[in-house]
Amino acid sequence: MKNYFSRIRDFINHDHAKAREDAYLNDASSNVDLEYRQRQIDRGLFRQRNY
Repeated sequence: MKNYFSRIRDFINHDHAKAREDAYLNDASSNVDLEYRQRQIDRGLFRQRNY
């Protein structure tokens, strides 16, 4: 039972946007593509806007 609650807590506390950003960066095919993707992430591609 303890394992069940710890898995739920880990899922809630996990930064899902960070995981998507990492996966997106890992798919880059070259250094130019990687830099382009980093700029997109810096502009907030995977982050929700609060307005």
